[in-house]
Amino acid sequence: MLRPWQVSLSERLDAASATPVYLQIIQALIRDIERGRLKSGEFLPSSRDLATALGVNRKTVVLAYEDLIAQGWLDSAGTRGTIVSSSLPEPVRNARTPKAAHPAESEAQYWFAPPPARPLALPSGPGLKLDEGAPDGRLFPADPLARAYRASALKASSDNRLQYRDPRGSPALRDSVAAMLRSQRGLNVRTENVCITRGSQHSIFLASQVLLNPGDTAVVEELTYEPAVAAFRARGAKIAPVGLDADGIDVDAVEAVCRRHAVKAVFVTPHHQFPTTVALRPERRLRLLELARQFGFAIIEDDYDHEFHFGGQPLLPMAAYAPEHVIYAGSLSKLALPALRIGYVAAPVAVIEALAHIVSLVDGMGNTLTEDAAAELMENGELRRHARKVRNVYAARRSQFAEALAETLGEVVDYSIPDGGLAFWLRFHRVADLDKIEAQAPGLGLRFATSRSFMARDDAPRGLRVGFASLNPGEARAAIRALKSALD
Repeated sequence: MLRPWQVSLSERLDAASATPVYLQIIQALIRDIERGRLKSGEFLPSSRDLATALGVNRKTVVLAYEDLIAQGWLDSAGTRGTIVSSSLPEPVRNARTPKAAHPAESEAQYWFAPPPARPLALPSGPGLKLDEGAPDGRLFPADPLARAYRASALKASSDNRLQYRDPRGSPALRDSVAAMLRSQRGLNVRTENVCITRGSQHSIFLASQVLLNPGDTAVVEELTYEPAVAAFRARGAKIAPVGLDADGIDVDAVEAVCRRHAVKAVFVTPHHQFPTTVALRPERRLRLLELARQFGFAIIEDDYDHEFHFGGQPLLPMAAYAPEHVIYAGSLSKLALPALRIGYVAAPVAVIEALAHIVSLVDGMGNTLTEDAAAELMENGELRRHARKVRNVYAARRSQFAEALAETLGEVVDYSIPDGGLAFWLRFHRVADLDKIEAQAPGLGLRFATSRSFMARDDAPRGLRVGFASLNPGEARAAIRALKSALD
């Protein structure tokens, strides 16, 4: 019997693929049916003919046909052969639609919100990365972490806590974080004032969900943490950038925005401003809090690296003396390991409950074992001992990094040695030099966040934020030499 359908599956089959050949045949036939190339009632080649044409074993084709018959795509016509099922609807796609060679190359045929223009911050890749102030994960001892995981797993199992749990987080870790905030940062908080998150960015995103509606205004500094701006924009908020100087955010500019718009949130990093590292002075903190009282907005205080201060005592967080106006976001990522993915929010109880409802929608289970392990490290003093050790290491690396900058780029950039935090802010004498470095860096095997990634408005001053803590002295000097070589 003549079969009008022409066999043309050979280009789709890949014997080296992890997908079995019979499944590849099934997928190819289904695609041809969907696109109208194979129509209802049409005969397919015999299993022997198709096997010969494709260069495969006949049993492979028989298996594919039987599977398609069972699924309802094909019907058996007895001795006459195999036909496309007559009960299928009209083809959903035109036969001229280009065929994807692989599922990864196919395009979605439905609406979805496209990603913003900002690229994903992917940590991996070739070459040397100058981060924006990450710790050195190589310094954290693996053995105490492994013991903490084991202890937390055994205890959670014996207490029957390996089930779905409170979206506010592990009770043990919430207790430990609340105790740390009371004793070390002056916050008058209890366990019910704390919600555990997957890091600072998760905390900021959650805060945006409960504070902002589409069309609301959020104030940020003209140089700021870009993922926070992205979170506010994803919520539909209008972004109002204001200036900053050596004393921090321009509070007069904040007041001017409040008089023009209904401001719902002001995002600040007052301890070590991101990216410039300057500290928000006490008089401006008090003025900002007074504006919050006057205009009824919330302050999102991102205290992302409070633990690392190298000169004198750090200022208390704003949440320590005005908790009713501040949503306080912190993280254990800098103190311990970014891979632990543990952050926290401290806020009034009603706000914590609102945050917990958002968590329950996107991360209801959380990570009990990791959170309990982190609580174990806090309770047994391991985290405190690690903090003391790495603070000394990072202080030395800060000095060494400053020396290398002076020797290699001293005639090109201005910078101040930061009192705290894990990064320098480099200001270039000539913007052309910054442009050249950013253009040449990929070819030199150097990766870093570009100057424009920190800018909340086009006329903001440009600079580079470069972390020193995650690099040993040799790596740091190599990175700085690579920056210089871009100019040579």
